Amino acid sequence: MSAVIETRELRKTYGRVEALKGVSIRVEPGEIYGLLGQNGAGKTTLIKILLGIVHKTEGDAALLGESAGTVSVRQKVGYLPEDHRFPEYHTAHSLMDFYGQLYGVSRDERRRKIPEMLEIVGIRSRMDYRIRTYSKGMKQRLGIAQAMFHNPQIIFLDEPTDGVDPVGRREIRDLMERLRGEGKTIFLNSHLLGEVEQVCDRVAILQQGSLARQGTVAELTRQSNRFVIGLAPGQAFPAEETVKLGFTVEATDDKFEVELKDGQNIDPVLALLSEKRLNLRHLVEKKQSLEDVFVSMVDGAEPGTDKRKKKRTREVGAPESRRK
Repeated sequence: MSAVIETRELRKTYGRVEALKGVSIRVEPGEIYGLLGQNGAGKTTLIKILLGIVHKTEGDAALLGESAGTVSVRQKVGYLPEDHRFPEYHTAHSLMDFYGQLYGVSRDERRRKIPEMLEIVGIRSRMDYRIRTYSKGMKQRLGIAQAMFHNPQIIFLDEPTDGVDPVGRREIRDLMERLRGEGKTIFLNSHLLGEVEQVCDRVAILQQGSLARQGTVAELTRQSNRFVIGLAPGQAFPAEETVKLGFTVEATDDKFEVELKDGQNIDPVLALLSEKRLNLRHLVEKKQSLEDVFVSMVDGAEPGTDKRKKKRTREVGAPESRRK
């Protein structure tokens, strides 16, 4: 099956500034695809090229097998921008009716779907109140409703849970999963990495205009060289013998972490435990959080800021350098 979203060596320059440096991604049908990166990493530029708002400098960008930005493709796309501003004299109902007309939704269908869509995002009871009375979270819910009102095949959501309370964030995650179950493809940009980790099938990390990492959440967070092992209560882990086999061992609470070197696997350790008739109760490959992975790739808070200073260390007994 062909990709729903695909870029190949996509580049965008603004004068001397390279916003995108040959970015290639592929989003499959029915995925929730997360886009991560520092401020200024190129996320917004990439989204705007895919939506046809900004023209690429080089490379290719396609949605649903057509060039990004064509009218026929735009009709199949929903979009919630970050920091959107709706006219506050509108009510939710009148705003949805206005957007429905722009989308080409018939009057009868608008009349039927507006209460239904506002019910889905949890603000039907307030649909006749003016938007100026809404909280930030309610405005986000309304933005999601307008993005999916015309039944698009691809939905771009830029910080959809910004300003939403924890219960509302959970409901929006559930809604994204429901849309995925209906075969929709969601392209998600969010700084809430814990939420991205919970809901996304695959993730791309942009760093200064380049694609730094791409893969499933499991692939990105896996630490393939570390295993956590736990034995039955009262049994002692053979740490010294494991070290003699060439592994590094570290005690953590009532379990042990075994670190593998390049080319090693965990089988010799398991064979040792079996030989000693020890009861293995816990064996998992250690994982990092998506936040850990992201932060490990970050030099500064954002491009143009000072890099984090590393703490100076010295060997025990080494003299301090003298001030000249």
